[in-house]
Amino acid sequence: MTKRPVNNYDRYHAHVYFDEVSVERASSICRQAGEQFGVLVGRVHRKLVGPHPCWSCQLAFDKVQFDRLIPWLDENRGDLTVFVHALTGNDFEDHTEYATWLGEPVPLKLSVFSTSAREI
Repeated sequence: MTKRPVNNYDRYHAHVYFDEVSVERASSICRQAGEQFGVLVGRVHRKLVGPHPCWSCQLAFDKVQFDRLIPWLDENRGDLTVFVHALTGNDFEDHTEYATWLGEPVPLKLSVFSTSAREI
């Protein structure tokens, strides 16, 4: 069972995953999140970026926005997967220990993080 996102940190990212079929729905969800919650909406990447194994759009938000945004994302994502992680300064831990999923988890490409980042 996937653990539910818990608001324990100051800043977060949520990555909405999509493909060719779901790109418009994902774009709409990200746009609505920006409008309704004032979160920063990143590019709608129709390519693989960083450790993400799917196309994605990043939402950046803080602990004040978290408690309203996360339930809204979960309710409105449909069958899209959303990867949520803290921003602590340690990319490896942020994407592993401080990460949760809305929807079906997908293995990340953790090899993009340097060995030194894993030791911080």
